[in-house]
Amino acid sequence: MTTTTLAALVPLLPFLGASAGLLLGRTAPGFVRPLAVVPTLASLVLAAVVAVRQGGDQAINAATELTPTGSVPIELALHIDGFAALVAVLVGVVATCVQIYSTGYLREDPRYPSYAALVSLFTSAMLLVVYSGDLMVLLVGWEIMGICSYFLVGHYWETPEARAASIKAFLVTKLGDVPFLIGLFALATDAGSFRITKVLGTVASGGLDHPTLIALLLLAGVAGKSAQFPLHTWLPDAMAGPTPVSALIHAATMVAAGVYFIARLLPVFEASQAAMIVLAVMAAVTMIGSGLAALAQDDIKRVLAYSTIGQLGYMTGALAVADRGAAVFHLLSHGAFKALLFLAAGVIIHAAGTNSLAAMSRMSHLRDRVPDAFWTMTVALLALAAIPPFSGFFSKESVLGAAEHVATGHTEHAPGAAGWTVLIAGVVTALLTAAYAMRLWLLAFRGRGAEAPDHGRQPLTMTVVLWVLAVPSLAVGALAYRVLPDWFDGRDLAPTLTTSVLGTGMALIGGIVTYAAWRHTTSLAARVPLGAVAAHPEGDAAQVEAEAIASHAPVYGGVAYAPDPADPGRLLLGPLHRPAAVGFHLDEVYRALFVRPVQGGASLVRFLDREVVDTYVRGAGALPRWLGIAVRRAQTGNVQTYVSALLAGTVVLAVAAVLVAMGA
Repeated sequence: MTTTTLAALVPLLPFLGASAGLLLGRTAPGFVRPLAVVPTLASLVLAAVVAVRQGGDQAINAATELTPTGSVPIELALHIDGFAALVAVLVGVVATCVQIYSTGYLREDPRYPSYAALVSLFTSAMLLVVYSGDLMVLLVGWEIMGICSYFLVGHYWETPEARAASIKAFLVTKLGDVPFLIGLFALATDAGSFRITKVLGTVASGGLDHPTLIALLLLAGVAGKSAQFPLHTWLPDAMAGPTPVSALIHAATMVAAGVYFIARLLPVFEASQAAMIVLAVMAAVTMIGSGLAALAQDDIKRVLAYSTIGQLGYMTGALAVADRGAAVFHLLSHGAFKALLFLAAGVIIHAAGTNSLAAMSRMSHLRDRVPDAFWTMTVALLALAAIPPFSGFFSKESVLGAAEHVATGHTEHAPGAAGWTVLIAGVVTALLTAAYAMRLWLLAFRGRGAEAPDHGRQPLTMTVVLWVLAVPSLAVGALAYRVLPDWFDGRDLAPTLTTSVLGTGMALIGGIVTYAAWRHTTSLAARVPLGAVAAHPEGDAAQVEAEAIASHAPVYGGVAYAPDPADPGRLLLGPLHRPAAVGFHLDEVYRALFVRPVQGGASLVRFLDREVVDTYVRGAGALPRWLGIAVRRAQTGNVQTYVSALLAGTVVLAVAAVLVAMGA
């Protein structure tokens, strides 16, 4: 079987699994789980075969015209280069782990068939984005992911938080998709084709007429999909969905799509220095702002959500200094340890009966209840904090090294201002990342107070997945930076000495300072056991999570949050803690700038419709009715009255005729 045929099957198999799962969900529920896992696993195997055959050599291209358009053709095309092949493997690994994990996590959920089908469709759409060689076909996968995220984030539709989060995610990402679509059409108009290879050829020959405008329009869509400032506010609220969905969205799909898109069309952005500087500033603000916000969150999943936003900032920062190899390297490394963090968090939430770190800090022996989650999450947090030799160290330092090369003038692929911006923001974010990673670990696993509830061992399908993902979180970085240059432009991804020492030093300082602050706060704080939480009855993990979301509702959008005097984040942030806890009030700003004006306009339109337009409609119906009433009253049945009226009318007409004649 040819490589192109295998590549076509990679996104097709999860799609067929989703379709079959929806059809058989009610009639043959026993087939739902195999249909969720087997097609995704088969797609992973085929993606690995395609990656081996591609081998980092020349890109695999194949195309057939999808439909005649009369102008710019739309083609069903494949364009698989080295990094596309590896990203597809990442998507397959994470999606397979999520599907296997979900068979245990949602084993009692009556909506599991539709959930599993949506996850498969989500996976298929992302794989279509990865392999597509035509921008319009890529857009199809891009939009399908948005629709799937709406339904999956709102899986617990019984809770108002999940309903609000799904609507917010859909609207914010669509806000970015409008200029994104315009940018795609403008790009295709300049290039004369939607084919990626032809677009890149046009860029190389200097054929783009409006590179800055096109790049900025495309960046708006990327900011929405990849949750970059200022369109990042939907991602923390999206944690109202099931934990496996969070792992899928954050590690391998949806938010990774924006980074992947820029990496694939990086020459388009390199054609405009202004766009590269805008991208660098966007990445810097995203990194630092999300790090501060993560340090103030009480909900464990929101900490990880802001962490994702910050790590995506590293990736866009690498792209801002024109190093897609470093960006995709961090994308691959981050995908492994972030999926592990979320899936381990799901186990912890089930054991604790709450999402709240403040509540977990009042529980003792929680780590003894979930030893698999404890050890694997520790590995993932060390990778997140970029502590050597874990994978995050190598990928994050490759980003900082690329920024250093641009800042010091060793490469001219990007403006020096972009290099300095990314380098300074990246070093500061390294400190913040280690700080909130240490804070999460201390509050979740070093709690004191009432003994944590014992729900027994987790299903094997959940714990095995954690250890599978722990392997790349530990080992992939040290091996990959020697292999990846052959797959990505031949650039050296090895960490530089300066950035390695600086980045690791800042990470160690962040962790040590946070630990000292925690020791100080715990010595002063009075520990009050949360008996109601500790007594949470044993139940299905998904049910426990849904109840935890409902009971911990303020963190999903309200400005109130439960203060914890033992939280080291409060001491470290000081007066910044409250604004950081609510995302620096960006939601309130958007509500004032966009939501309220739109609601006011809707109220005005409703008023005009009811009081003005409907007045004419009601009048049009009332006038004949009134005339009918008047005419009916004139119908007396008296012949003499009719004759008198006739004569009176005749006289009036005669007089009028005479007056008109005299006037003429």
